[in-house]
Amino acid sequence: MTDKHEIARIIDANFNRAREGIRVLEDSVRFIQDNRELAKKLKDIRHGITDAVKGFGLTRQELLDARDSESDVGRTLEGELESQRANLNEIIASNFARIEESLRAIEEFGKLLDTESARKIKDLRYEIYTLEKYFK
Repeated sequence: MTDKHEIARIIDANFNRAREGIRVLEDSVRFIQDNRELAKKLKDIRHGITDAVKGFGLTRQELLDARDSESDVGRTLEGELESQRANLNEIIASNFARIEESLRAIEEFGKLLDTESARKIKDLRYEIYTLEKYFK
């Protein structure tokens, strides 16, 4: 059985990844597209993720204590296309994928801690799927 510390490590990594991806999208609609409505929607989703993760009963300190970025075996793994982007569309597409995958991982492992919070993460993931259409 996976212990709470291991689950916290997975949730922390994916929580950070999802928020980082949303921030990239948020900055693109704010500073490139000057789209206040989309920027607000992304900010609301980012805050919604934070609220849902709090529902798992993990404190900020527990998430930090579970973090082991120095010896993370995935730290040096890099996909072939990860270090290059040809244009804004590629940045947007890669960050949507990053967010969606991260939210799915949070949802699945979060079910071990609190099913209601996991459902909220699922709902936010579907909001991201819907929002992605507006970036095409």
